[in-house]
Amino acid sequence: MKDLNKSNFAVLMAGGVGSRFWPVSTAQKPKQFRDLLGTGETLIQTTFKRLSTLVPEENIYILTNQGYNGLVKEQLPQVHQEQIVLEPEMRNTAPAVLLAALKIQKKDPDAVMVMAPSDHWIEDEKAFSADIKNAFEFCRNEDRIVTLGIKPTFPNTGYGYIEFSGEKKVRPVKKFTEKPSFEKARDFLKQGNYLWNAGIFIWNVDFITRSFQKNLPEDFELFNSGSADLNTTRESFFIKDTYHKATNISIDYAIIEKEEETVFVIPAGFDWNDLGTWGSIYTESEKDGENNAVLNARIMAENSTGNIITSASNKVIVVDGLSDYIVVDEKEVLLIVPKEKEQEIKEIRTRVQEKFGEHLG
Repeated sequence: MKDLNKSNFAVLMAGGVGSRFWPVSTAQKPKQFRDLLGTGETLIQTTFKRLSTLVPEENIYILTNQGYNGLVKEQLPQVHQEQIVLEPEMRNTAPAVLLAALKIQKKDPDAVMVMAPSDHWIEDEKAFSADIKNAFEFCRNEDRIVTLGIKPTFPNTGYGYIEFSGEKKVRPVKKFTEKPSFEKARDFLKQGNYLWNAGIFIWNVDFITRSFQKNLPEDFELFNSGSADLNTTRESFFIKDTYHKATNISIDYAIIEKEEETVFVIPAGFDWNDLGTWGSIYTESEKDGENNAVLNARIMAENSTGNIITSASNKVIVVDGLSDYIVVDEKEVLLIVPKEKEQEIKEIRTRVQEKFGEHLG
């Protein structure tokens, strides 16, 4: 029996479409509900299990689109409906986090909570747990926000960066920089006091609700007006009536940037990948002798190296003379593009939908 602090809570962000993983990730069943790495678990199941070592299962809330309620209940049958916060429409992360914080505060005014994406790959889960425990205790009774920063290994321009000061375990944040140019990212690595922003935040519920009240007052009043309905059978009706009125803004812009003086970072003790592109899946997958990553397929490869190849049905796939390509065979769509064009897949998806129908996205 796990001895977990009943005032620890988690908010699992699971509302995105994951369009850069098309055609496997679609609007009907996005990547968090898929077993992208062939582990036998979907990403949301893996993330839930990881968080359940720190937080009682009944204290883990799933924030997702209302169209994914069935998928959540199917893949996480231990979760009660009250724990699933359904967004009637996408309004970015701030409104969803505010709503979850108000639900948690009503349940436990002394709660601390971690906000975590549902689709990250983390190898050393013990190190992850240690970092989250440190963050929980650091902000349990203080007006602080803690984020986990990842030591950068190359000048990635697709991530946000965190500039920090000091050498302690928990370090003050000086500045956030969103997706810099290659030259700026390279300079950050040389300076040595920058980390990648993993998008994982920890705070106590009293502070974060006060921060929303100060920095996003109209939204706070909008959702707080339904306090009596939260955590009851009336909650879904309240959300349906009010959610569309909320500001479309991310937690980063709404809160984190406004509270910069109270933000701290823990340099993560674990390897991390945000699994944002097919290239990231290739990086974390096992390779054959020719450096091909093969998922849910049987492959016969001749003179072919560095590919990622996956199918929906363990199909036999034959390739000859193909190098550094993404090959995805998924029901109605076969995608074959060079890995160097992985960032264009989102646009390719849009063009396919325009030409052949919305149902293909």
